[in-house]
Formats: sequence, C-alpha cells, structure tokens
Amino acid sequence: MRNQPGRRPGHRSRPRRARWTLAGTAAIGSLAVAASLAAAPAAPASPAADRSAGAAASAAAPTRLYLVTLRSPGTTGLPDRGPVPGRARAGELLAQQDAVLADVDTPPPVYRWTTALNGFAVELDADQAALLAALPQVALVEPNEVQPLASAPDAAALPQARRRPAARDAGAGVVVGVVDTGLDPDSPLFAQLRERVPDRFAGPCEAGDRWSAGSCTSKVVGARWFVDGFGTDALRAASSLSPRDTDGHGTAMASIAAGNAAVPVQVAGERLGRFSGAAPEAQVAVYKACWSAPDPAGDGCATADVVSAVDAATRDGVDVLSLSVGGPSAIDTVDRALLGAVEGGVVVVAAAGNEGDRAGAAHPAPWVTTVGGTTDAVRRGRVEAVGGPRLGGVMVSQRGVPSSRLVAGSAVRARGASVADATVCAPGSLDAARVGGAVVVCERGGVARVDKSRAVALADGVGMVLVDVRGEGVATDAHEVPTVHLAAGPGRRLLRWLATERAPRVRLVPRGLVRAAPRVAPFSSSGSTTTTVVKPDVVAPGSGVLSATVPSGHGDWDFLSGTSPATAHTAGVAATLLGRGLRPSVVRSALVTSAAPLASTPVLDAGAGRVRLAPAQRTGLAYVVEPRRYRAWLEGRRPRLNTASVLLAGGALQARREITNVTGRRLYFSSSAQGFRRDVTVRPAAVRLAPGETATFRVRVAPGRGRRLDDGFVVWRGATGTVTRIPVVVAR
Repeated sequence: MRNQPGRRPGHRSRPRRARWTLAGTAAIGSLAVAASLAAAPAAPASPAADRSAGAAASAAAPTRLYLVTLRSPGTTGLPDRGPVPGRARAGELLAQQDAVLADVDTPPPVYRWTTALNGFAVELDADQAALLAALPQVALVEPNEVQPLASAPDAAALPQARRRPAARDAGAGVVVGVVDTGLDPDSPLFAQLRERVPDRFAGPCEAGDRWSAGSCTSKVVGARWFVDGFGTDALRAASSLSPRDTDGHGTAMASIAAGNAAVPVQVAGERLGRFSGAAPEAQVAVYKACWSAPDPAGDGCATADVVSAVDAATRDGVDVLSLSVGGPSAIDTVDRALLGAVEGGVVVVAAAGNEGDRAGAAHPAPWVTTVGGTTDAVRRGRVEAVGGPRLGGVMVSQRGVPSSRLVAGSAVRARGASVADATVCAPGSLDAARVGGAVVVCERGGVARVDKSRAVALADGVGMVLVDVRGEGVATDAHEVPTVHLAAGPGRRLLRWLATERAPRVRLVPRGLVRAAPRVAPFSSSGSTTTTVVKPDVVAPGSGVLSATVPSGHGDWDFLSGTSPATAHTAGVAATLLGRGLRPSVVRSALVTSAAPLASTPVLDAGAGRVRLAPAQRTGLAYVVEPRRYRAWLEGRRPRLNTASVLLAGGALQARREITNVTGRRLYFSSSAQGFRRDVTVRPAAVRLAPGETATFRVRVAPGRGRRLDDGFVVWRGATGTVTRIPVVVAR
C-alpha cells in the first residue's frame, strides 16, 4: 500500500454504520455546513483562543475518523496556471491543510487528498469536529462510514443467460478504474492484451499479500489498495492486504465492464457460451477500497478509503471510474471527490443503490451518471410433476432431469442430522442411501443456496428443487446439480402435492432464455423531487447478470443482482464511447439522451431509461456541461446547469437548456414533448445547426391543478434519423 503524506499504514479505526450528519443546509447549487454538530457544544469564539484546557479534555474524549473537505478544490479543479508543476500545486494544498490542522490538537492525518479533493481524514472528537466545521476555509466535515456494495444477490432476480458479445475493439485505449473489493488477476478475462499502457496513465502496481508487481499486465495496468478507513482489525481473517480480491465482487464488476472477449463459460460442468465484457479491449486499473468483515453485515467500503481511491485514480489518469457502492441521497464527501475526478477528465459512473423506493437514489450529484437496475432476460425452468402440477421457476442449468423420484430433504436425513438441517439440505444432513438418483426438495434458509445443491450432489442426488417458503424471492445461482428455484406460491403447491403422493416423480425441464420487457427491479433505488436533478440518470441490466468471480468450490462464475452490475455495464458502455472518440462531456450526455424509456415506468424510477450503446454512438445533439460549471453550481455561483434532464419543482413551470450539434454535419432538428398528462411545449419547435453550433430552447408546463407529479420526455429528431431524448419531471 503506497504511503501518502501524513498517512500511517498501520492505523486502525472502526467506523460506525449509523450516519451522523453535520447540522447543515442545502441550497440549489451549494452545500453550506453549519458551525456545529448536532449533539456537540459550541465551537470556541476564535481559533486563536487559548485551547489548552480544551485539548486536555479532548485527550480523554472518544474519537473517530472524520473526513474534512476544504473549500479550495483539489488540483484538478484549480484554475490553469500554465507550467506550474502539479507537485508544487499539491504542496500549496498541503500547506492549506496544515493551517487548518494547526487549529486542533490531533494525531497526523490518516489520509491526505490533493488531486480530486483538497482535504484529509483524521481522528477527532466531537468538539474538534465542530471546531473544524466552523472554520471559513472548511466546506464539509463528515464522520467516516461504511457504505454497502450495491449488489443484492438475494433479490428477486431473473437471470440472464450470458453476456451479449461486444465488438472486439470496444474500449481500446481506455482505462477503466474499478473502485471495489479488488481483482483476481488470474482469470482469463484479464489475460494480456496486445494494447500497450496509455501514456497518460501513470498508476503504480502496489504489491501485497498474493499480489506482486508482476500481477499487473497490459490488461490490468495498475493496482492500489486502501484499508485504513475500514481498519485492519475489522477484517475477515481470509482478507488479503493487497489488491487481490477475496470477495469476488470487484472481479465481477471488472469482468462486466471490461472483461476480455469470447471467454468460454463453464458452470457446474455445463457450457453456457462465451462471455465478453461491455468494453473488452479496455484496460483495468484496480482500486481496492471495499473489504469483508467477520460478520457479513459489516462488509462494505469505508468512505475514507473510497475517497482515497477516487483521489488516486484521478491522479493516475483513468478515463472511466466505476463505483458500485451505495451512499446517502445527499451530496457527500465521496461525491465531492467524484467532482474532482470529473474535473480531471474522468467519466464517473456510480450505483443508485438497492434501497428501492425507501430512500432517494445514492450519488445525486449532476456530475455523476447514476445507474439503477432492471430485470429483462429470464432463464426459466419448470418442475413437471408426473400426474401433478407444472410449476415454473428460475433454472440456470441447460441440462434437464428425466422422470425421477422426488423426496423432501426432511424425509431423507442422515443419521445424527436434525430434521431442521435436512429440511434446508445443510451440508452432511442427507442420507446418500435414500437420496441416490432422486430429486430433492430443499427449503430456503439456514445455509447458502449453492451449499444445498452441493449437499444433494454429495448424496448422489440428480437434481434439486429449491423452495422459497418465506417469500424472499428467487435467485440465480450456479448449482452443483440441475436446480429449479420456485417462488413461495409454486413452492407451497409442490410441497402440498408431495405430501399427498405415495410415489412422487418429477421432471426438471429447462426452458432456456425467455426475453421479457425490461422493468425496474424492485431493489433499485428511486429518485426524489427534493433534489435538484433527476436521478437515477439511466438503468441497465441488474438481475441475474453473469460475471466472473474468485475461484471457489462453486466455480469461478456467478450471477449477481443489484445496481452494482448495472453500474459496471454502463461504465463499459462509457469506455466504448470514449474509445470511439467522444469527449467526456458528450459521453455523459449520450448515455442519457440515447436511452430507451421503459413503458409505464416513472422517470424517478428509471431515469431516461435503459442504456443503449448503438444509439449512443450515433448521438446527434449533446447537452454539454463543462466541469468548471459543476463546481460553480455546487458553490452557489451558478443556479442552472445544462443537464440532460429537467426537474421542475417548487412551483417552477419552465426551464432552459442548450443543445449542441455533434454530428459533424449541418442539420435540421425538430422538437416534441411526449408522455405528459399536462400541456407541455418546447420552443423553438425546430432549429438548424452547423457542426458544433449551439441553440437554446425552453420547455414550459401549463399551470393547473392536475396531478402533483407528472413526467415525460423532450425529444429532438435529426434529419438523419438521430433521436435525442431527455426526461422531465414536474412536481407541484
């Protein structure tokens, strides 16, 4: 792990999950931090006052790790000063940080950030945190927190059979930075490329446990790891203090975004075709900032580590940053660091989170492309009871099971095993003498789903029916024997039939891939009208997505659900667009304006709709926002942004946007408003633009007492067939 100024590699801290927010106010385009913490005494009247008594009291006060952001931006957000070296500019920021730290008696900072953010992570007690929050040069003080990865393996997932093949040159010359649990470099998905490392990328390959400098290649071009925010004393024993992935999530996300093309997939002895990442020629830089705890409930990513990863990735020169990590529904320190990444020329893609409609989407900042998840492709199977019901469910296996005995796990328990263990098919609980050649009904719960099918296989069973008796939903897994996972209703029906039959027999029949209209997955976090921009921006496949994982007894492929895989997929699409020559600001626009709306789905659930590569490559108009304008908006110096979406709230009835012709040809474009229940107009109705020329239009909503919430799209059609669409939400 590379040391940074003021960083203590051996430092340990254990963050709390509960969010402790500074008393603050949010205005359009700005975040203002109030002078004190909720439950903290008032700050001293002057930083120059004698603090000796306060320092003595602080020595005995409990401390925790805080993230402190200064108002001056990191080096990527500073005005251009010509040939001034970046190291000198970073030194100026470190001096600013030292001046702030001089106002409190603290140990050396755990992290210091100078590229994407100007700030540091330091141990503070509540009084010290309040003191720093009151300083005029400080923008934000937040406690370090552990945020969850945005995967939901137990969600009601419907599996995709395999990744669609991508163009073999997709993403060539682009570096995708993946902030996650690390990477397994031994997977064939990350084998050497013919490409050389881009000159602009300057990231190191940090060594560590089971990871050497040789672990980086022309495909995996850099690797770092950050653990001081999570704390080494909070790690699971099997964790590797290195960029190596021991969880599997980071490997999965990197494979979905940029895994090599046409890699054969074999799951439980079955071939499932060939796999390609969304941008197979893109190169990967690893930033391990997410870790596993002894209790899985403690797994996640400490915000101090995530900010450090974003800062390092920006300095290293990645082109796309994929962040499959949840977060609050307000702009926090992580989002501020992501602004610095955007100012450094990075396209940032982040997960909306898996909270459904219970909370606003994570990463609500306008400079982040925030991604929700969908269900669409379905790999189905059927349990056909001989003389009984036919029940449909999820089935990954392409191998069927002919007519075979059906037994309940509870009826074939091994000697010494409990009925409860046999009911859920816990390892070692089944009697091979009675299971051999049979299909076993196993109920969900108690142990991992894949461990159940392994127990059936070890007892010589030929198949499994996994029953969701508690209504938790079906899930996609790579099982040891052909398995059909039944939802609660069909599962109860099968159990009732089994209880009445003297010699029950069933067939397990794979039905293959069944295409269905995409819909927003139940777990995908929705947006809110209390923010100033529409979130999520887009949605992408997020249920039962095939991906690589770390080798285990269950193989090295898995199916994941959540907004994590949706984010990785979108990051790969962004890498492909950059590789086709689109500028970062145009890529951010094209991801939204080319998306396919989901029928009968609110914009606050699906954003602009499902990400599509082909139309994005043919984008006709762009809603361009230069990075410096984002910072002006954040600081309250610019009330309006030219975002590729419109949110009209608080009585507002009109908005203005600018469109830029990015086709390279002089073209005529006509406008329309679609999907609204109110009267919505777009003026002008048509424009003619030369290449690079910009036009301003206004969207107006007629006043009325109609529904409190309305949404639709403003659509621009080009003479060559291009369609540029942005979502509009109207909230009374």
